[in-house]
Amino acid sequence: MLADRELYMRARQIRLDCAEMFHNSHTGHFGGCYSCAEILATLYFDVLNVDPARPAWPERDRFVLSKGHAAPALYSALQQRGFFPRSYIRRYETLCAELSTHPNMLKVPGVDISSGSLGHGLSVGVGMALAAKRDASPYATFVLLGDGECDEGMIWEGAMAAGHLHLDNLMVIVDRNRLCVSGDTEKVMALEPLADKWRDFSFDVYETDGHDVAQLRQTFSSMRAKRNGKPQCLIAHTVKGKGVSFMENNVQWHGAHFDDACYARIVAELTGGASAQ
Repeated sequence: MLADRELYMRARQIRLDCAEMFHNSHTGHFGGCYSCAEILATLYFDVLNVDPARPAWPERDRFVLSKGHAAPALYSALQQRGFFPRSYIRRYETLCAELSTHPNMLKVPGVDISSGSLGHGLSVGVGMALAAKRDASPYATFVLLGDGECDEGMIWEGAMAAGHLHLDNLMVIVDRNRLCVSGDTEKVMALEPLADKWRDFSFDVYETDGHDVAQLRQTFSSMRAKRNGKPQCLIAHTVKGKGVSFMENNVQWHGAHFDDACYARIVAELTGGASAQ
């Protein structure tokens, strides 16, 4: 188990790795990758029961990145955890590279499902959790959703099934950064009261600061321990573009092209600031 400070350093490395990958490919989804960095660092270095030496271990916890455009953040977490070599990061989106804009389970060790079409991930996670129940397998399934993605009707079909099936081995995380590609989520399609919506589908709901690793650790621990016949949902309140001043809460950085000077500025902000909160 890593100390909180080390988890913040892992999250910072996720942001740096994303910047490197996006610099090499000349574009990338900064906003949603940076808002979930602490979530992924906490999951992969404190919560998930996985084995990099056995990516297909049947009893491993499953992780579904439903917001598939944040794949580079996941790639960094997987690489830091030891699932594949650093060279994968350097080859991002080059010809025949393993790593692409969205995760491919056939090419990337540690990726449990190919994703990218928003709204599908929760239903996949429901299937994984149901399989674990029927096979009497101990693994838990974690699904990371974007908040804008919750506009998709399929999300709520999956939520309804999870509650009906009493999938208390299913842990949903909503990256609640309040911005999607079209702008403010509450202006595009209001989600509030979001917590009550999940409760209405028979979920136990938690809310926390999605950039505070101590809060995340405590909440994930409570979620795993609580097997009461209800699926679990964590609404993680985050900042789109977290960690870089000119990106934070700026919808223009949902996905953006940038030059060498901008890359140098990003790296300078990430490496020049504190590594822990």
